Amino acid sequence: METIAADVNDKKELSGWAMYDWANSAFSTTVGTVFLGPYLASLAAEAATQWPDAMARLAGIPIAPDSFLPYCVSLSVGLQVLFLPILGAIADYSHLRKSLMRVFATLGAVATIALFFVIGNLWWLGGILYIVANLAFGAAMVFYNAYLPDIASEDRRDKVSSWGWAMGYLGGGSLLLLNLIFYQFREALGVSTGLAVRINLASAGVWWLGFSLITWSRLRSRRARRGLPAGSGYLKIGFGQLRETLRDLRHFPETLKFLLAYFLYNDGIQTVIAVAATFAAAPVLRGGLGIDTGTLTIVILMIQFMAFFGALLWGFLAGKMGAKQSVVLSLAIWAGVVIYAYGGLYGESRVMQFFILGACIALVMGGSQAISRSLFARFIPQGKEAEYYSFYEISERGTSWIGPLLFGLMNQVFGSLRPAILSLIFFFVAGLLLLPFVNVRKAQEDVRKYDQARCKG
Repeated sequence: METIAADVNDKKELSGWAMYDWANSAFSTTVGTVFLGPYLASLAAEAATQWPDAMARLAGIPIAPDSFLPYCVSLSVGLQVLFLPILGAIADYSHLRKSLMRVFATLGAVATIALFFVIGNLWWLGGILYIVANLAFGAAMVFYNAYLPDIASEDRRDKVSSWGWAMGYLGGGSLLLLNLIFYQFREALGVSTGLAVRINLASAGVWWLGFSLITWSRLRSRRARRGLPAGSGYLKIGFGQLRETLRDLRHFPETLKFLLAYFLYNDGIQTVIAVAATFAAAPVLRGGLGIDTGTLTIVILMIQFMAFFGALLWGFLAGKMGAKQSVVLSLAIWAGVVIYAYGGLYGESRVMQFFILGACIALVMGGSQAISRSLFARFIPQGKEAEYYSFYEISERGTSWIGPLLFGLMNQVFGSLRPAILSLIFFFVAGLLLLPFVNVRKAQEDVRKYDQARCKG
């Protein structure tokens, strides 16, 4: 059995790990948050003009143009529910997490680059490519997150996790800045609006793949590689490991409570991020803000760079008031954001109000997620990091499904984005009700006893 030794808190490896957040955040910002939603909605709306109900048709099914991307987000996460736990189990058994992370990151980046070819009546292809890219994004994030307990000591995980999120916002914001400059000067360059959007979408895939090479060069394999038992394959082992993990979850009631709380409140966070561009760009008559793409990109860009400092701030707050308490505070702010998005943002000052609302989002967006990630690392038995983070990732960035589905249905039923936005308050209230009951100290003690029992066995 080959053992791969590596120290924790190695600065070069930590920087390489954080660089992956820099790389893949281009997909979250340029594709998921800014350009793809409005672009696909406009293509679907054009296709819908041939129908009296103003609905686009996919395999004969009527779809509201503004609801198409939220439905795709929901479907991609449904697929993640099926695949990610199996991949996590395989990675923990074989310790192929670096190789699998590379495979899925490459697949997601290539699918993102292929968005360049989505035009006209191929609006449905944009949905398929997004589903593939988002599924691959989530799979790669399982292995990325699972590295955190291995590369950082417990006393540094909050700061390291916050630094990774901060690098993500800085990287995503940097590409978005370049995309904004290109988009603003597209006419001077002789580039049509549609072509400019497609180039920006493809650039996210190039950025994702290119900067990931730094991660692959610095991130090292961990622990022992175990040989497969005779007559077994990785898929069989993966299912076996998953059954064992699900059976053992009964030993970790606090971990289960945290996962439920996280699933709910992070679903709300991810839905707000995923639908923000659609809500902002949609006409006022449909409950949106009617903000043009250029202005919207500036707002999102401002959020990205402010979120860099917000993530670092929340890492500091976690050290002062405790990780769980800092997340609870962030959820209260998120609830206020959703209420104001529903009841405010009217009149001529709505653009300025959107800037202010974006600043509030920036302060809590990275912090609530970064501290949740490092907090969860305390609840994981040794050797099962990828498996547990696969459950965690099911509701991670841009991969939630209940929120986008609820948002899409509410918009389609009421014909307005305002009730759809308000419906998201459920997720933050649920998180605020459940999270305070998670006993962090008991969760850590449960893990310690479990690990000791396994060693004796």
